[in-house]
Amino acid sequence: MSELVPSAIEDYAAAHSSPLPPLLDEVATRTRAETTAPQMMVGKLEGNVLRMLVRLMGAKRVVEVGTFTGYSALCMADALPDDGELITCELNDTHAAIAQEHFDKSPDGRKIHLRKGPAIETLRGLPAESFDLVFIDADKQGYPAYYEEAIRILRKGGLVVGDNVLWSGEVLDPKDESGRAIVAFNELVRRDQRVEHVLLTVRDGMMLARKR
Repeated sequence: MSELVPSAIEDYAAAHSSPLPPLLDEVATRTRAETTAPQMMVGKLEGNVLRMLVRLMGAKRVVEVGTFTGYSALCMADALPDDGELITCELNDTHAAIAQEHFDKSPDGRKIHLRKGPAIETLRGLPAESFDLVFIDADKQGYPAYYEEAIRILRKGGLVVGDNVLWSGEVLDPKDESGRAIVAFNELVRRDQRVEHVLLTVRDGMMLARKR
């Protein structure tokens, strides 16, 4: 990933944000040591943004598309009430196993339910208008389908959060299939009259779309 925001500035912003649970440092260390693409982890700043969004919404039910090693799920679960629920979807067995180990160590882990397998199948099995927030951070070509299901399962006023929507700046001139898929997703949201939305330049870009 190219540097959209200077690393020193991002570190400064993270240092001047509320601390995350200490377990997240362990998740980050293991992710860097045991995975081939640790940059897929959301990191401190974006994790804090996700936690803040969940808290500000008073969310009780959250869906995450793309668990990876569990960093973002733990950030959001920290903001859920004791009776809150987070369903997280992961296709990769290795990533799912690492995530579940960390969920088992966390006091918030009981709020998290890991669903292994294709995320679109999990989403299609969830009831309509019953969730507060959906975080999409998985295969980019799947974003449009995930988005449509997210809109279906969100309550009125619910929020879709799409990650990596700047694709290292390549949305201005996409070089690969994933980049083109992100451009198409951003256009889909921009034209969707069912939502109001804002694209944030946090890390690699976050699209926030609130269901009207």
